[in-house]
This record gives sequence, structure tokens and C-alpha cells, in this order.
Amino acid sequence: MLAAATATVKPIPTVIPTPPEFQRAGNLGHTTLWVVFGLMTLASAVFIGLSWKIPVSRRLYHVITTLITIIAALSYFAMATGQGSRISCRRVWDRHDTVPDHPRTVCREIYWVRYVDWALTTPLLLVDLALLAGIDGAHTFMAVAADVVMVLSGLFAANSHGRTGKWGWFTIGIVAYVVVLWHIGLHGFRLASAKGGKVKRLFASLAVYTLVLWTLYPIVWGIGGAKRNFNVNTEIVTYAVLDVLAKGVFGLWLLWSHRSVPETNVEVGGYWSQGLASEGGIRLGEDDI
Repeated sequence: MLAAATATVKPIPTVIPTPPEFQRAGNLGHTTLWVVFGLMTLASAVFIGLSWKIPVSRRLYHVITTLITIIAALSYFAMATGQGSRISCRRVWDRHDTVPDHPRTVCREIYWVRYVDWALTTPLLLVDLALLAGIDGAHTFMAVAADVVMVLSGLFAANSHGRTGKWGWFTIGIVAYVVVLWHIGLHGFRLASAKGGKVKRLFASLAVYTLVLWTLYPIVWGIGGAKRNFNVNTEIVTYAVLDVLAKGVFGLWLLWSHRSVPETNVEVGGYWSQGLASEGGIRLGEDDI
């Protein structure tokens, strides 16, 4: 009798479709948004208080810096109340050795209002630095234009689904950032140096501080927003720390320090501080009634 050879056949693995994965902000993220909203509101109140002792003609720094924190407070209020975000879904592939590769859908909460905030506040920050160094209007305009391109590129990259679009916009944003560095960092430093040691030290400190913080933003975006290597809560907390440092701390540093450096004062006359001249008003005589 011949022995029958038996072979064990393993069952063929099956792939079970997985439901979409949603990455949203948790309690830590929502709490952080409310805390930063309060901090930006408080900073705005402090900056307004500091402006009361300054003549209207010299309040340009105070007005610009207060607008920065007010806009930031509004954006954080929108994010905290759930009105400044959207869900972005994309397909990712899971790679396996024993089963066929299969796709799954990952949906992540993206705060689009953050880019609206940056598009409005970062040009104002650059104007503060430009006024401090005495940068001319042409270089200031080019820096502001490049900054807006940089922020919009980040917005387009965050909403791109393909690698080409995402990293293409990211590259455009980096190039625009280099333009900002040229017009504000390098050109501004030369002009500030010509004004004297105090102006040079103040501008160099604030400019380096700002540009270092701004360099961290695309790094956080690449790790969190693009590669999604950390969750939404971590992304919110990281951006919150950067925003407080880049806007609140920057504003307090600028307004407190420039008072002791008279060379940085900006006098604005005319309509800004005096209103319309009486000669330009329209007068009605008795015969005109």
C-alpha cells in the first residue's frame, strides 16, 4: 500500500476593507486654541494700554503691532469654535508582505483660517521690522509681496493631494521666504547698521528672533501637515507656541525696547494725527442755506 502524501495548505488571507480614519483635534487641542485666544486678546489690551502714553503721531508701531494680535485672536477664536477648519481626505497605501497592498482613506482636520491669519499678520510684522531699520518702500513692498506668496503657497500645499502639487508649492514657498530674507534680513541689517549701534542691535535681535521662528514654521508643516508624523493636537500646540512667540512676545519686545532708542521713532503727521485741515473743509454760508 502506498502512503498517501498529505500537504498542509494555508488559507488564503483576505483583505477586509477598513473604514476611513479621522484625525481630529482632541481636548488638548481645543483647550490650547482657547488659551491662545485669551493670550492674544490680553496682548492686544496691553499694547493698547502702552499706546495711551504715546503721542498719536508716534503710535504707528503700536497700531501695527496691536492689529497683529487682534487678527491672531480672531483666527484662534474661529478655530476654537470650529469655524476655521475643514476635513481633507487622501488615500494612502498599506504595504504588506503576506497580503496584497490595499488602500485606506485618512481624513485630517486642516485649519485653513490659520493661513488667512498668516497672510494678514506676517506682512504687518515685516512692516514693523522695515520701519525699525528704515527700509525704503520698494524693498518693503517686495518683501511683503514675497511673504504673501509664501503663505498662499503653504495653503495650496496643505490642500494638495498629489506629491507633485504638495512639494511643488512647498518649494515655491521656500523660494519666496529666501526673497524675504534678502529684502528684510540682509538689506535691513545694512540700513540699521548705518543708524548706529543701538538701532543695529535692536533690529538684529528682533530680525534674527523672527526669522528663526519663521524657519520653524515650514519644518512643523513638513513633519505634521505634509508627512502627518504627529497628531492634530501636537500640531496645534506647536503652532500655538510659535504664534505666541512670533506675535505676542515680538510685539512686547518691540514696543518696550524702541522707546529707549529715539532713532527708531516714526513721526506720522497730516491726516493720521491731525485729521483734515480746516482749510480743506466745505463751509456753508448763510447764503448757501
